[in-house]
Amino acid sequence: MSGGRYDYERDPAQIYRRSFSIVREEADLSGLPEALHPAAIRIVHACGMPEVVADLAWRGDVAVAVGSALAAGAPVFADVRMVCEGVIRSRLPACNDLVCTLNEPPVPGLARRLGTTRSAAAVDLWRDRLEGAVVVVGNAPTALFHLLERIGEGFPRPAAILGFPVGFVGAAESKEALLESPLDIPCLVLRGRRGGSAIAAAAINALAAGVPEEDPA
Repeated sequence: MSGGRYDYERDPAQIYRRSFSIVREEADLSGLPEALHPAAIRIVHACGMPEVVADLAWRGDVAVAVGSALAAGAPVFADVRMVCEGVIRSRLPACNDLVCTLNEPPVPGLARRLGTTRSAAAVDLWRDRLEGAVVVVGNAPTALFHLLERIGEGFPRPAAILGFPVGFVGAAESKEALLESPLDIPCLVLRGRRGGSAIAAAAINALAAGVPEEDPA
């Protein structure tokens, strides 16, 4: 500190370049398919923890599934608005719709009738557009569990599910349920309790457009 000013990097482009350079140096990506490297890099950048790479798990060719769905114009469904706010819309290849039904008027009553959370009940409003969509869960384990139940009961199948619910009750279990589901839907998860909207948004941003040299956001 000199003259009341701190010595720190102020150039946003340089901050971006140095941040991702450090991530690439410290994160061990050797156990991941190359197609998932951008997602892993962005996830590490979002949470500041290179060690989370070891807890990433996937099923099927989720990178291709997400990329193809988005290129075809599929919507992105999110359990909470914070996921939608974290998505860099300019990276979506077809001006894809970002849909969160959590605050729709029918949801509180539906949650009471179902005896579940609003996040889970909101999933029931996805049915008409769920076929071939990309689902991103960044908060509520109940939403992920309920989605799997509904698909098992006959709801349309999304193209891929990115499962990053966070917390101490049900988060780890919901992600294992997704990985082990007989539905066999391509997916990417962060095993264990860690997750959250920032990580979920980072994953969809990366799978939509990779990691550019300079961040326009």
